[in-house]
Amino acid sequence: MSLPILETCRKRKRGPKLYNFHSFGDPGCPISPIGPFRDNIRLFLQECAEPEDYNVEGMPIWCTLLVIESNSIVVPLYIIEENVKFSPNPFCDHCRCTGWGDNLVSKRKYHVIIPIAGEWSKRLEEGAFELHTHILHGMIHCNGFGHLLCINGIEGGSKFLCGREIMDLWDRLCANLHARKISVEDVSKKRSMDLRLLYGVAYGHPWFGRWGYKFCRGSFGVTKHNYGRAIEILSAVELDQIIQDFKDSDQYEEMKQMIHYYRDLSETQLMTFKDLLRFMLTVKSCPCAQKKRSMAATASSSISKHLPRVTLQKKPLMKEKCTRYRKFSSLVGTLDSRWPTRRLEYAAEVIVNTLKEKKADKLSKGGMSRQDVRDAARLHIGDTGLLDYVLKSMNNVIVGTHIVRRAVNPTTKILEYSIDELDGGIRPVRVAEPEADVVPEPLPVLPLVPGADLYGDMAFLYAKVLMNYPEPEVMELASQAVLDSKHFVKEWPFEDDEDQLLRFICQAMPNIIDLEANMNRELPPGEIVMLPLHATVAELKQAAESALRDTYCILEKFVVTEIDRMEELEDWELLFGAVESGAELFMRGDGMDLNTELRYEGGPDNWKVRCECGAQDDDGERMVACDICEVWQHTRCNGIEDSGTVPPLFICTGCCESLGHSRGEPQEELDNSDDLLMIPANEYVAQFLE
Repeated sequence: MSLPILETCRKRKRGPKLYNFHSFGDPGCPISPIGPFRDNIRLFLQECAEPEDYNVEGMPIWCTLLVIESNSIVVPLYIIEENVKFSPNPFCDHCRCTGWGDNLVSKRKYHVIIPIAGEWSKRLEEGAFELHTHILHGMIHCNGFGHLLCINGIEGGSKFLCGREIMDLWDRLCANLHARKISVEDVSKKRSMDLRLLYGVAYGHPWFGRWGYKFCRGSFGVTKHNYGRAIEILSAVELDQIIQDFKDSDQYEEMKQMIHYYRDLSETQLMTFKDLLRFMLTVKSCPCAQKKRSMAATASSSISKHLPRVTLQKKPLMKEKCTRYRKFSSLVGTLDSRWPTRRLEYAAEVIVNTLKEKKADKLSKGGMSRQDVRDAARLHIGDTGLLDYVLKSMNNVIVGTHIVRRAVNPTTKILEYSIDELDGGIRPVRVAEPEADVVPEPLPVLPLVPGADLYGDMAFLYAKVLMNYPEPEVMELASQAVLDSKHFVKEWPFEDDEDQLLRFICQAMPNIIDLEANMNRELPPGEIVMLPLHATVAELKQAAESALRDTYCILEKFVVTEIDRMEELEDWELLFGAVESGAELFMRGDGMDLNTELRYEGGPDNWKVRCECGAQDDDGERMVACDICEVWQHTRCNGIEDSGTVPPLFICTGCCESLGHSRGEPQEELDNSDDLLMIPANEYVAQFLE
């Protein structure tokens, strides 16, 4: 297998640099940067990576080759520099959902990607940022704040690297380049079990907690205290109490048998549910436990031999697989979107009309690139975030009487959208269903044999104890609180090393007008600046100005005029002895571009969130806006299932009550909130909107 970068190096007549995968990123390997991330990443690309001779959507690519010495496999690590000014997605949804939406828009994003093994011999193509099949995909803004977007170990398609090895590499790389904060949205599963709940109960933290990731933000109003308390409740429940609580259920004997089996298997006493899960997660490494589990599996096999055999049908039960198409109107009901359904459908119609105009032009051939579709649609829709969201979802979807496809042009290697008429022989294909004339015989239910399938045993305990506990209700509420906590973050605190350098955190001081207009926003983080011991006040101003200009779009022309609480110091005076190294300093100045849209990572929209669960900001969960007050609320908190369609007209409870009071309706009629939330099923509120 030949990697693209190897061909590039042959053309340049020089050998590529190779690094050990399992030590890459360790202190001093390959570099020992001491500056902030914005400088360290440039040094890394200069010293440790080779530029590719192609780009992705106009963005430059570098490649570093890492060798797994145990099997001599060469792994490509790509870094792509995304210039925000020319990006179709300048804002950051991940920052918004993590709680960093008030951070200033940074000028550059750096994507760190290891593709799936089958793609190592191919070039990266357009749409690489949207794939969830990469072995590793992380993105770090040039200010050092970043996000771990994707990681896939052995079960996710990685042939040579397990999840722990990939995370070790990512953690070393972030530490070496001096990242400041890295977030991750933990939605990982194993056999339908959410690992953040499983590991949370067993270890008190998610799987990512091994590398220092801690609770950052909960959805649906879950606070750090709620999360910690929920973990305590689930971890502390005693095994004897579990057996007692299941006494009146159908799973009593199975539960008792399961707990007794692993208690006998353990060399230490298992008292709580935390003890049991932790033991089960580590039992694979115990030779004694493996022997007993092997005996249990043999017993399970012998039992299955005595069960009646089932004759397999020679006729295939499923229809032959083919391309499946979905109606966009049905698809939007399953999308986790902050936009109302009607806006998503309108955006889809605009895109279809754009593609129809393109197809009708006889002088043009082929489809339209994503950027071309986006630019044409912007003439009708100004919300670029909405367009990007809909375009991402449009592949093999039906809109009206047309079907929209998305594919890479084999000649240009660019992702293109195309359109076809439905009456041209293309029909939506449903999910394959069993043939009507074939009725498969029911499979026998094997008796539960503890130890025969370790993960099957954990899945049983997960489903019965964590998700369907008989009593009390607090167990179910605690489990839901943990499941509603998906966002975790690791922080590398600012350190002022004892060396011959002065370090400061420099922050642009907003003017009074800007401060009053954004009273509800938090001040964004400052930038780290390093200076020699003999530096002057003037040199500090110059260094801070350069760092802020280099990092943020809004401060590209910022000029520092004075430093807060240092006004009495002259520009020629030395900093040493006048200000303490490691201090946080506020820079006053001119040139802040207050008219640019590229201000905050959360985007220009200043939409309000106020939900009954306590949420006051976007937490990444599905929401719906009231058509009267335009305040966003969770669909789940309003009785709308995640798979349910958002009603075309939605009025929140508060507005329903206000409307009722204005018409003098009795209060008891307003308390029936289930009827007041979803307008299509309720004509009571609709009469007030006529």
